[in-house]
Amino acid sequence: MPSHVLDFQCALITGSGGGLGLSMARYLVQTKNKKVILAGRTESNLQEASKSLGGDVPYYVVDTGKTSELKGFVEKVVKEHPEVDCLINNAGVQRPLEVTELKLDQLDQEIDINVRGPIHLADAFLNHFASKKHAVIMNVTSVLGFVPFSVLNPAYNGTKAFMHFYTESQRTQLKSTPIRVVEIIPPSVHTALHRDREDPDDNNPSKSNALTQEDFMNQVAEGWEKDQDVITAGMGKELVKKWYDAYGEQLGGAQKAWQGKEVK
Repeated sequence: MPSHVLDFQCALITGSGGGLGLSMARYLVQTKNKKVILAGRTESNLQEASKSLGGDVPYYVVDTGKTSELKGFVEKVVKEHPEVDCLINNAGVQRPLEVTELKLDQLDQEIDINVRGPIHLADAFLNHFASKKHAVIMNVTSVLGFVPFSVLNPAYNGTKAFMHFYTESQRTQLKSTPIRVVEIIPPSVHTALHRDREDPDDNNPSKSNALTQEDFMNQVAEGWEKDQDVITAGMGKELVKKWYDAYGEQLGGAQKAWQGKEVK
């Protein structure tokens, strides 16, 4: 296991044309002197993001919801950037969905981007990362995966719960490998995530208890520096603590049982 979460050289960050992905990229480049690779669906956003980081940051146009294309995408990235040793699964979409008038194509795309994409990417990078001395997979989930209080986002809540539980098992099963697994759990943060809502700016801190991207990134950076496997911010700290206080002992017992089986 790496001596520190930040013991990597180069991070591929999905959904990094803006929002939290770009905030993480900026911190890693400007504060930690890391190399980053941007990835997202909109080339114009990636171009602007790369320019804002100095202009020489590489980027790839990729739709992580098109999972059949991800193996080839990873092969291309590894060939062109063999130093990559960190994957930050940040890309995600959140849409209001009425279960009585369900738009199944939107629901399917949300599941593809939020769940299948991160899993396919991690799987495609697995052998490459296992060959490294240290490597890291970071999955960006949400407090809504712990308590689904955003009732208008049933698919999003479910996808983030899925990724939270998958991350716990992923971390346990990769414990004996060089690959560290980290979960980043945002509360509401002022980004364009709510673009499909009636008020797309309802996560503005002036209207809600949402964090600014700067506040969120400061708290994520603190978690990285403290070498935490589970990192959250704002109101997420109390909520996530309650979850682990309630279920952490039972989860820890299951994880120890798995690790004991591996040792045998």
